[in-house]
Amino acid sequence: MSGALNKKLWRDLWRMRGQVLAIGLIMASGIGVLVMGLSTVEALEETARAYYERYRFAHVFAQVKRAPKRVLAEIAALPGVQTVEARVVEGAILDIQGFEEPVVGRLVSLPDNAVPRLNLLTLRSGRMPAAHSDDEVLLSEPFARAHSLYAGETIKAVLNGTWRELRVVGTALSPEYVYAIGPGALMPDDRRFGVLWLPELALQAAFDLEGAFNDVSVHLLRGARAQDVIAGMDRILNRYGGIGAYERADQLSNWFLMNEIKQLQTLSRILPTVFLLVAAFLTNMVLARLIALERSEIGLLKAFGYTRAQIAWHYAKFVLAMGAFGILLGWLAGYWLGWYETRLYGEFYHFPFLLYRPAPTAFVIAALIGFGAALLGALRTVYAAASLPPAEAMRPPAPPMFRRIGIARYAFAQRLEQLTRIIIRQVWRWPIRTLTTCGGIAMGVAVLVTSFQWLDAIEHMVDVYFRQAQSQDVTMIFAEPRSIDVAHNVARLPGVQVVEPMRIVPAKLRFGWREQRESLQGLPTQQRLYRVYDANGKSLTLPREGLMISSMLAELLHVKLGDRITVEILEGRREVLQVPVAGIFETYIGSPAYIDDRALARLLRESQTVSAMHLRVDSLQLPNLLAELKALPRLNAVSLRAANIQMFDETMARTLMIFVSFFIVFSCALSVGVTYNAARIALSERGREFATLRVLGFTRGEISYLLLGEIALLAALALPLGCFVGRLLARVIVAAFKTELYRVPFVLEGSSYAWAMIVTIASTALSAVLVRRRLDRLDLIAVLKTRE
Repeated sequence: MSGALNKKLWRDLWRMRGQVLAIGLIMASGIGVLVMGLSTVEALEETARAYYERYRFAHVFAQVKRAPKRVLAEIAALPGVQTVEARVVEGAILDIQGFEEPVVGRLVSLPDNAVPRLNLLTLRSGRMPAAHSDDEVLLSEPFARAHSLYAGETIKAVLNGTWRELRVVGTALSPEYVYAIGPGALMPDDRRFGVLWLPELALQAAFDLEGAFNDVSVHLLRGARAQDVIAGMDRILNRYGGIGAYERADQLSNWFLMNEIKQLQTLSRILPTVFLLVAAFLTNMVLARLIALERSEIGLLKAFGYTRAQIAWHYAKFVLAMGAFGILLGWLAGYWLGWYETRLYGEFYHFPFLLYRPAPTAFVIAALIGFGAALLGALRTVYAAASLPPAEAMRPPAPPMFRRIGIARYAFAQRLEQLTRIIIRQVWRWPIRTLTTCGGIAMGVAVLVTSFQWLDAIEHMVDVYFRQAQSQDVTMIFAEPRSIDVAHNVARLPGVQVVEPMRIVPAKLRFGWREQRESLQGLPTQQRLYRVYDANGKSLTLPREGLMISSMLAELLHVKLGDRITVEILEGRREVLQVPVAGIFETYIGSPAYIDDRALARLLRESQTVSAMHLRVDSLQLPNLLAELKALPRLNAVSLRAANIQMFDETMARTLMIFVSFFIVFSCALSVGVTYNAARIALSERGREFATLRVLGFTRGEISYLLLGEIALLAALALPLGCFVGRLLARVIVAAFKTELYRVPFVLEGSSYAWAMIVTIASTALSAVLVRRRLDRLDLIAVLKTRE
């Protein structure tokens, strides 16, 4: 008996192959996104873990002004410390032939034997610098590739105020600079920032650090607590100008990478849920209408002795077969998309190798969720089919009670031609069916709206942060704080029209037991170039006393207006101060803390100094200014606002457009799957009606209008619903993506709604074309035959 049911199962699957394919595509979209997210997260975590372990990425880092080498023995004696390595790390301005702008270089020393004990290098080309050379340099591979610098070529650098010509001998990658970002930058820019490794003796001599170091890395024993080691290192290094040790989690490159992985985890939870929910209720819709058509067959099966359990298992297998097709397709798509996405991240984060070998866990989880969603959607329908008594099942269902619908009383409805009124009555009289179809199409619109919202949000972030809040053209960052008098000298540089000083002081901010490491940024009370700008659209005046902090920093510290924060200054006299929160504002990027520059000088008990200068420059004189800046001594970095905007746009466009493209494809599959299923089921249910109308003289075009006009009406009703749901979904995703680095604003332009509706209409039209071909091939004689 089970063999007969299995034959029926295969025949049903083949007969409904169009619907099975459509549901499978929807389920495959959800499974694909889930597998893509889980496998990419797994690959990035495994690659990072393997890279860090193989190349001994340090657990704790610290910078000092100048410390003698004998201090290393004290650090090595701390409980939990396994390996200690001291280095010289300095900034420099580079002059690259053929590149007009000053390039920021991070100079890192190599030990005498050229083999570091920690943060090992992956030699990508050439060789290591000779131990006693004073002009050989190893470049970070992305930087060398961006400028086409090969072994044997030379670059110029300003080392401690002296021009030096350095000869490239090779390229390398480091776990410390997986995400290589320059001072004051938000995004990696391989053309304007690079890491250079030189022999230790050469850097010590260049920066007057013979027998000393200014940077130290520590590798811990397994099980050691990083915080205990950090406390010991701070105690030892404070007298040498230490600015506070920090663990790997706060190291800039690793911090960016881990934040990206967290965001991918969030993405892999939210979007698959949408697709699988749609697949669940679409499965329920298909199965419910299939069972309605097979009432008499179910009655016959029961009359021949099939049990309720066998009937239920038969239809459950039908659902599982559809689910298996979607899951298999989703596995394949998810694996390929995960591999492709991992490769993109590998290029972006500069890993020397990638480990994309997804464990079975991701696929098993996806399969269980997929089968669970399919069975959940069909549970009620399967139960109803199995519960039908034989006599009741073999009796034709009672014909529906039709009555004049309320909308027909209106004059505009009476003026409609007959076919249009049939469409409206069909939609009106089956509200559940109408809602399910509209809901499925609406979810496709919603996913598109959510995808396009990201493009609107990023454009808004760029506009607020770079264009409204900032009007400087160039930012100079000094290696050491300089007297405020330097502003007069900077003002005399070519093309400089406005100069605005800025003081940056590293600090630890504490409130209760919570602590955040954040620099205090001292600005004039009324800023002209680099403004304290609220995301709501206004420039803020700094209070004469107290801190103006971002809402993110206030949230991290759990402080409110008027609370006093303990501020531990990490330079100079290392003052520990109690400073009130005088204002809280919203910003999209970072978690900054601002203070009036004169108030900051009073707190530090020093004359007013500057760490950076913001400049407005005559555009015609900009090349001359850049040429001058390349030669200035003790200049740590030069940043151009236009270059920052360009890099931000390029980076976000490269990543976001890939995701948006994925979701456009998935949303089209969703819309096509829903509309095709609705039309095919309607054709199965109303085939006799359409054939009768054809016999009565209606044309193929008129019959097509009845079927496809109903789908078009449902799609039209779904568009505003999808826009509304998309708006809600976008808000949920925006809230989930909130991090210390940035908050994505909720911004939806009218064009995003328009594009979402255009794509949905196009995909709906595609499914209509497929159904129209089947309708044209309708066999009138076969359809009109009375069922046996």
